[in-house]
Amino acid sequence: MTATLATRLLHWFDQYGRKDLPWQHPRDAYRVWLSEVMLQQTQVTTVVGYFERFVGALPTLRDLASADEDTVLALWSGLGYYRRARFLHRAAQLCVEQHAGELPRDFDALNALPGIGRSTAGAILAQAHGLRFAILDGNVKRVLTRYHGIHGHPGESAVEKQLWQHAEAHTPNTRVADYTQAIMDLGATLCVRSRPRCEACPLAGDCVAHRDDLTTQLPSRKPGKSIPTRATVMLILRDRQGRVLLERRGPQGVWSGLWSLPEATDPNAAWRIAQQHAQIDDAQALAPFIHVFSHYRLNIEPLLFDHATAAHGIADNPQLRWCSAEELTALGLPAPVRSLLLNIARPTL
Repeated sequence: MTATLATRLLHWFDQYGRKDLPWQHPRDAYRVWLSEVMLQQTQVTTVVGYFERFVGALPTLRDLASADEDTVLALWSGLGYYRRARFLHRAAQLCVEQHAGELPRDFDALNALPGIGRSTAGAILAQAHGLRFAILDGNVKRVLTRYHGIHGHPGESAVEKQLWQHAEAHTPNTRVADYTQAIMDLGATLCVRSRPRCEACPLAGDCVAHRDDLTTQLPSRKPGKSIPTRATVMLILRDRQGRVLLERRGPQGVWSGLWSLPEATDPNAAWRIAQQHAQIDDAQALAPFIHVFSHYRLNIEPLLFDHATAAHGIADNPQLRWCSAEELTALGLPAPVRSLLLNIARPTL
């Protein structure tokens, strides 16, 4: 009798699986939850540093719940998708209010928390508590799509429903935590998108994509569409002490609620806005660059106003603040803004 997928996968995991990831020691619900959210669309090698910094500052769910939003966003800064950080923060607060400061062990209650969907809830219950719940993250989708030879983009509802049925069927009754880690590891290390290492895969013998030479075609890619390009001018108003003027973005749109640089639609508008915030003498156009989002490209033209003198009234505006280089580290800044500010030398006094 052919060994089940789970049996072969667990045997492979015992030899080659990742067992030294920081969220595995200890593998409690809070750490599993945080890692699962960070790992969405981000590789393990990138997440490890962010995870260790985050739990170093906020080691428990109650610490996260009681932290202010700027602290949470600063710790998240660089991972992108800042809505996920806000969902983490709000979900932690709801756990304190409604679940005695713990993530609930009931699937429906866990799934109802902001930012926790079916797969994340399953991962928390499986890995932290050993309960039999399936997961279906990007790595698992790729493994199951190839193994079963499923055509169609995995994001389509009919395809996803089929994948969930397979995920449920393959999840074993024992060693659920190890199995969950194993199938994620397989997708991350062997069954990768480009050039999968089928020769080392424990599932290759029954894999439809491997058998039919479809590994380059499966999973089916999302139907392509052109990504529009937008443009903005970012104003870097910097005083003689090296402080930079930041503006908190509104509640809607990209980078909502983060501290960022004032923006304008063109250089002429940038001068008008700069004159509203400070006394300025000259401006230096810095090298433009492009930041790519999932749904559009942003062409950023930085304009540096050095030796600016703060105008009256900024101290009374809670959405504006002058920040030193040291203060910037404690704020949630969009990654391209943080990189831009770090790459600018201090002014000549």
